Amino acid sequence: MRLDVWMLAGAALVIVAIVAVRLSYRIGLPSLLAYLGLGLLMGESGFGLRFDNTELAQTLGMAALVIILTEGGLTTNWKDVRPGIPVALSLATVGTAVSIVVVAVTGHWLIGFDWRLAFLLGAVLAPTDSAAVFSVLRRLPLPRRLAGILEAESGFNDAPVVIVVIMLSTAHGHPPGLWSMLAILAYELVVGAVVGLLIGPFGAYALRRVALPASGLYPIAVLSLALGSYGAATLLHASGFLACYVCALALGNARLPHRPATRGFAEGLAWLAQIGLFVMLGLLASPSDLPEQVLPGMVVGFVLVLVARPLSVLISTAGFGINWREKTFMSWAGLRGAVPIVLATVPMTNNVPGAYRLFALVFVVVVVFTLLQGPTLPLSARWCGVTVTGEPRELEVEAAPLEELKADLLEVRVPQDSQLSGVEIFELRLPTGASITLIVRDGRSFVPGPTNEIRGGDVLLVVTTAAVRDEAERRLRAISRRGKLAGWFGETGE
Repeated sequence: MRLDVWMLAGAALVIVAIVAVRLSYRIGLPSLLAYLGLGLLMGESGFGLRFDNTELAQTLGMAALVIILTEGGLTTNWKDVRPGIPVALSLATVGTAVSIVVVAVTGHWLIGFDWRLAFLLGAVLAPTDSAAVFSVLRRLPLPRRLAGILEAESGFNDAPVVIVVIMLSTAHGHPPGLWSMLAILAYELVVGAVVGLLIGPFGAYALRRVALPASGLYPIAVLSLALGSYGAATLLHASGFLACYVCALALGNARLPHRPATRGFAEGLAWLAQIGLFVMLGLLASPSDLPEQVLPGMVVGFVLVLVARPLSVLISTAGFGINWREKTFMSWAGLRGAVPIVLATVPMTNNVPGAYRLFALVFVVVVVFTLLQGPTLPLSARWCGVTVTGEPRELEVEAAPLEELKADLLEVRVPQDSQLSGVEIFELRLPTGASITLIVRDGRSFVPGPTNEIRGGDVLLVVTTAAVRDEAERRLRAISRRGKLAGWFGETGE
């Protein structure tokens, strides 16, 4: 096929996928289902495009997951996830182990898998998917700690599961013993985290002091650092996934030049990776193999959602002060997505007996239970009483550096229901060194005076010195939540 035809077909596919994102967003479904559907439509039972190279699918899938994890780290607010890091780590390790065991027992006794394939099934289905979790949870008005726990869990739990799946898939004869597996896991996770913690802060330090000739080079440099951390950790036989996520988390929360451009570049690249990944996985699936796996998939899926996930949440969150309402919601919010399907290609590439049946079963579980869980998460959050009622969603704050002045320009979008509405400029009591220089309202801009009122829907441009930026952000967030008397109510904006 000629290059121009390929480019036209590729562009049309991406446009269709973008439209599908909009439709899925409106009905509350993760967009992965639309992309998988496109892949199935283009495949052997649709337009006849045949793709069965499992080794290529695994390689491209892992590369796409690295990009998606990098974007997740870059766009995660450390202040939001920091309080929940211990819980998230427990969920990603202890909770994952519990889920693997419960699903493995189900796979062996109810589905008829041998123990090796049963544990592979449990490991493949254990991780929550960062793309699916972010796309749904970031639209819900959840408490910051709860949302932070679920986001951090989805970023952390890929690493241990990938290690387990690879060990089970590549083991000749009997899999490694429990203690050997735990030792390997500990080494890979610790070294992977160290690599990310070394490259991320060092890269941020270097980028703040190296004046690149074009702003477009900064996003490329940031992405290269995150991808480089994956490669460096892998060369050390450590977890590249954990390294790239930790590195991206450090970079995304550092005071980098041109942060909005970097974030926009990463989000666009992650969307492209998701589109390509899910379409490819849809192509790889054989529709003729799926119907016979529907019943086993339903059995495994219900055990996963109603037994394995709640039990893993109950055990791994013990002693962390998580109430039963939050535990119930966390149990239902364990969305699966691309990660299980990509991991299911690893046994196929290594010719593990029964691997193709495993792939079809995992595909069915992901599709069916994403359809079940995704749209019901808002209702579940309200039923569990974990929505933040009466408070606006977090302010969207972006910053552009003013290097020579050692200052930042903040763009603050005021939600319609924000307590900032009706507050006069002088009542904000911003710290010395921070000032609202422009308000954009209904498409028109003006320079505000001390007595001008802020309204919902306004966009505020705030110039602040680097020294007081954090204090200014905290003050704006505090008033957005509790109004001009935020300090009286003990609201700090943290």
